[in-house]
Amino acid sequence: MHSLILGGARSGKSRYAEQLAQRSGQDVVYIATAAAGDGEMAARIRQHQQSRPTEWLTIEEPLALARVLSEQAASEKVILVDCLTLWVTNLLCCEDEARFTVETDALLAQVRTLPGHIIFVSNEVSLGVVPMGELSRRFVDEAGRLHQRLAAQLGNVVFITAGLPLAMKGELQ
Repeated sequence: MHSLILGGARSGKSRYAEQLAQRSGQDVVYIATAAAGDGEMAARIRQHQQSRPTEWLTIEEPLALARVLSEQAASEKVILVDCLTLWVTNLLCCEDEARFTVETDALLAQVRTLPGHIIFVSNEVSLGVVPMGELSRRFVDEAGRLHQRLAAQLGNVVFITAGLPLAMKGELQ
């Protein structure tokens, strides 16, 4: 079963997803979508790297998520993607504006057919005010659309707040 774990910043969503992956007892592939654009983000990436089990395979891929998923997905693996909102940001900031549509369509076209358990982590960004800037509004719109389209396809959707999981679709695992 594939899962979407949503929550706000520092809600505990990554920790929850990592616990799901760890409890599976299967090989874990961690796909990190973050790009270190500044020193603070580089420090966050290091902190996440150091907190993961050393036996997990980590693949850093800021753009070609569908390709990496198709290469790595297998019935005996759990793939943890952290996080979709950083991936959306990377695509929106890409010089090739068409790449956003190409990459998101590729992900959505294949997600149901991928074997194994895939856990997607993403920030729920639609609970605040409408942003003032054009790029910020597009980010919120695109992330929201992606979440809706993924949630429609996946069997399990969980919302995390204050470290507490709430099953929105399917059951808590």
